[in-house]
Amino acid sequence: MDTSFLVPVAQLMRDVPSTSELVFSAHFDAEHEFAPRGAAETDVGADAIVDVAVMLQSFSGGLRVKGRVSAPWFGVCRRCSVAVLGVADVHVDERFVDHPEPGDEEAYLIENDFANLAPLVHDAILLELPLAPLCREDCQGLCPYCGIDRNEASCDCTAPVNSRWATLDGLRFADETSAESNEA
Repeated sequence: MDTSFLVPVAQLMRDVPSTSELVFSAHFDAEHEFAPRGAAETDVGADAIVDVAVMLQSFSGGLRVKGRVSAPWFGVCRRCSVAVLGVADVHVDERFVDHPEPGDEEAYLIENDFANLAPLVHDAILLELPLAPLCREDCQGLCPYCGIDRNEASCDCTAPVNSRWATLDGLRFADETSAESNEA
Protein backbone atom coordinates (compact mmCIF):
# COMPACT_ATOMS: atom_id res chain seq x y z
CA MET A 1 0.00 0.00 0.00
CA ASP A 2 1.28 3.45 -0.94
CA THR A 3 1.56 5.39 2.32
CA SER A 4 2.02 8.77 0.62
CA PHE A 5 -1.70 9.46 0.88
CA LEU A 6 -2.17 8.13 4.45
CA VAL A 7 -2.69 10.95 6.93
CA PRO A 8 -2.65 10.32 10.70
CA VAL A 9 -5.72 12.06 12.14
CA ALA A 10 -5.92 10.84 15.75
CA GLN A 11 -4.80 14.18 17.21
CA LEU A 12 -7.23 16.14 14.99
CA MET A 13 -10.10 13.87 16.01
CA ARG A 14 -9.31 14.35 19.72
CA ASP A 15 -9.09 18.15 19.54
CA VAL A 16 -12.45 19.03 18.01
CA PRO A 17 -12.64 21.55 16.36
CA SER A 18 -9.11 21.81 14.99
CA THR A 19 -7.47 22.27 11.63
CA SER A 20 -4.31 21.16 9.92
CA GLU A 21 -2.89 22.19 6.58
CA LEU A 22 -1.46 19.45 4.39
CA VAL A 23 0.64 20.01 1.26
CA PHE A 24 2.45 17.16 -0.51
CA SER A 25 3.17 15.56 -3.87
CA ALA A 26 2.97 11.86 -4.69
CA HIS A 27 2.70 9.49 -7.63
CA PHE A 28 -0.84 9.22 -8.95
CA ASP A 29 -0.89 5.42 -8.98
CA ALA A 30 2.32 4.07 -7.43
CA GLU A 31 0.67 0.70 -6.81
CA HIS A 32 -0.57 0.43 -10.44
CA GLU A 33 -4.15 -0.21 -9.33
CA PHE A 34 -5.64 1.33 -12.47
CA ALA A 35 -5.26 -0.38 -15.83
CA PRO A 36 -4.08 1.96 -18.59
CA ARG A 37 -6.91 3.18 -20.80
CA GLY A 38 -7.02 2.82 -24.56
CA ALA A 39 -4.74 4.88 -26.82
CA ALA A 40 -7.57 7.24 -27.80
CA GLU A 41 -8.76 7.92 -24.25
CA THR A 42 -7.72 10.63 -21.83
CA ASP A 43 -5.68 9.26 -18.93
CA VAL A 44 -3.27 10.06 -16.12
CA GLY A 45 0.02 8.19 -16.08
CA ALA A 46 0.69 5.97 -13.07
CA ASP A 47 3.93 7.86 -12.40
CA ALA A 48 2.37 11.30 -12.83
CA ILE A 49 2.95 13.56 -9.86
CA VAL A 50 -0.19 14.69 -8.04
CA ASP A 51 -0.02 17.90 -6.05
CA VAL A 52 -2.27 17.99 -2.99
CA ALA A 53 -2.92 21.14 -0.95
CA VAL A 54 -5.78 20.66 1.51
CA MET A 55 -7.02 21.83 4.87
CA LEU A 56 -8.24 19.18 7.31
CA GLN A 57 -10.94 20.41 9.69
CA SER A 58 -12.18 18.11 12.43
CA PHE A 59 -15.76 17.91 13.61
CA SER A 60 -17.50 15.52 15.95
CA GLY A 61 -17.29 12.14 14.21
CA GLY A 62 -15.15 13.10 11.25
CA LEU A 63 -13.08 15.44 9.12
CA ARG A 64 -13.73 17.86 6.33
CA VAL A 65 -11.04 17.91 3.65
CA LYS A 66 -11.09 21.07 1.57
CA GLY A 67 -8.54 22.32 -0.96
CA ARG A 68 -7.06 21.54 -4.37
CA VAL A 69 -5.56 18.54 -6.10
CA SER A 70 -3.92 18.62 -9.52
CA ALA A 71 -2.28 16.16 -11.88
CA PRO A 72 -1.11 16.16 -15.50
CA TRP A 73 -3.13 14.21 -18.04
CA PHE A 74 -2.64 13.19 -21.67
CA GLY A 75 -5.03 12.39 -24.48
CA VAL A 76 -5.76 12.70 -28.18
CA CYS A 77 -7.43 15.70 -29.86
CA ARG A 78 -10.94 14.76 -30.92
CA ARG A 79 -10.64 16.66 -34.21
CA CYS A 80 -7.09 16.18 -35.51
CA SER A 81 -5.78 13.20 -33.50
CA VAL A 82 -2.60 14.86 -32.21
CA ALA A 83 -1.36 14.27 -28.68
CA VAL A 84 -2.81 16.66 -26.11
CA LEU A 85 -1.42 17.41 -22.65
CA GLY A 86 -3.20 19.19 -19.84
CA VAL A 87 -3.50 19.54 -16.10
CA ALA A 88 -6.56 18.60 -14.09
CA ASP A 89 -6.83 21.12 -11.27
CA VAL A 90 -9.74 20.24 -9.01
CA HIS A 91 -11.28 21.88 -5.97
CA VAL A 92 -12.22 19.24 -3.39
CA ASP A 93 -14.56 19.52 -0.43
CA GLU A 94 -15.21 16.07 1.05
CA ARG A 95 -15.97 14.39 4.37
CA PHE A 96 -14.19 11.57 6.14
CA VAL A 97 -16.08 9.81 8.92
CA ASP A 98 -15.09 7.18 11.46
CA HIS A 99 -18.58 5.63 11.66
CA PRO A 100 -20.67 6.03 8.51
CA GLU A 101 -24.41 6.49 8.87
CA PRO A 102 -26.71 4.19 6.87
CA GLY A 103 -27.18 5.67 3.41
CA ASP A 104 -24.10 7.91 3.69
CA GLU A 105 -22.14 6.61 0.70
CA GLU A 106 -20.61 9.99 -0.10
CA ALA A 107 -18.22 10.07 2.86
CA TYR A 108 -14.79 8.46 2.90
CA LEU A 109 -13.77 6.33 5.88
CA ILE A 110 -11.28 7.01 8.63
CA GLU A 111 -9.68 3.67 9.43
CA ASN A 112 -7.30 2.99 12.34
CA ASP A 113 -6.87 6.75 12.95
CA PHE A 114 -5.73 7.34 9.36
CA ALA A 115 -7.49 9.11 6.51
CA ASN A 116 -6.47 7.63 3.17
CA LEU A 117 -6.63 10.52 0.71
CA ALA A 118 -5.84 8.30 -2.31
CA PRO A 119 -9.48 7.46 -3.16
CA LEU A 120 -10.46 11.13 -2.84
CA VAL A 121 -7.57 12.24 -5.08
CA HIS A 122 -8.19 9.50 -7.66
CA ASP A 123 -11.93 10.21 -7.79
CA ALA A 124 -11.45 13.96 -8.14
CA ILE A 125 -8.79 13.73 -10.86
CA LEU A 126 -10.43 10.97 -12.91
CA LEU A 127 -13.81 12.72 -12.87
CA GLU A 128 -12.17 15.95 -14.07
CA LEU A 129 -10.53 14.40 -17.15
CA PRO A 130 -11.97 15.71 -20.43
CA LEU A 131 -13.82 13.04 -22.42
CA ALA A 132 -12.90 14.54 -25.79
CA PRO A 133 -10.06 17.07 -25.46
CA LEU A 134 -9.05 19.59 -28.11
CA CYS A 135 -5.48 20.56 -28.97
CA ARG A 136 -6.77 24.13 -29.22
CA GLU A 137 -10.22 25.74 -29.36
CA ASP A 138 -10.00 26.64 -33.07
CA CYS A 139 -8.76 23.21 -34.20
CA GLN A 140 -9.84 22.61 -37.82
CA GLY A 141 -9.50 18.83 -37.61
CA LEU A 142 -8.78 16.39 -40.41
CA CYS A 143 -10.29 16.50 -43.89
CA PRO A 144 -12.79 13.61 -44.01
CA TYR A 145 -11.85 12.87 -47.64
CA CYS A 146 -8.06 13.12 -47.96
CA GLY A 147 -7.10 13.07 -44.26
CA ILE A 148 -4.90 16.17 -44.34
CA ASP A 149 -4.54 18.07 -41.06
CA ARG A 150 -6.42 21.31 -41.78
CA ASN A 151 -4.41 23.10 -39.07
CA GLU A 152 -1.22 22.65 -41.10
CA ALA A 153 -2.43 22.75 -44.73
CA SER A 154 -5.56 23.19 -46.82
CA CYS A 155 -7.13 21.04 -49.49
CA ASP A 156 -9.71 21.44 -52.25
CA CYS A 157 -11.71 18.34 -51.42
CA THR A 158 -15.45 18.38 -52.02
CA ALA A 159 -17.99 15.94 -50.80
CA PRO A 160 -18.65 13.16 -53.31
CA VAL A 161 -22.14 13.13 -54.84
CA ASN A 162 -24.22 10.14 -53.85
CA SER A 163 -26.16 9.13 -56.97
CA ARG A 164 -29.06 7.89 -54.85
CA TRP A 165 -29.70 11.44 -53.60
CA ALA A 166 -28.57 13.43 -56.66
CA THR A 167 -32.15 13.75 -57.99
CA LEU A 168 -33.09 15.75 -54.90
CA ASP A 169 -30.60 18.49 -55.83
CA GLY A 170 -32.99 19.74 -58.53
CA LEU A 171 -36.03 19.65 -56.27
CA ARG A 172 -37.50 23.10 -55.52
CA PHE A 173 -40.47 23.91 -53.31
CA ALA A 174 -43.17 26.47 -54.13
CA ASP A 175 -42.06 28.69 -51.22
CA GLU A 176 -38.54 28.91 -52.64
CA THR A 177 -39.71 29.94 -56.13
CA SER A 178 -41.98 32.70 -54.81
CA ALA A 179 -39.20 33.97 -52.52
CA GLU A 180 -36.78 34.02 -55.49
CA SER A 181 -39.25 35.96 -57.66
CA ASN A 182 -39.83 38.52 -54.86
CA GLU A 183 -36.07 39.11 -54.64
CA ALA A 184 -35.76 39.86 -58.37
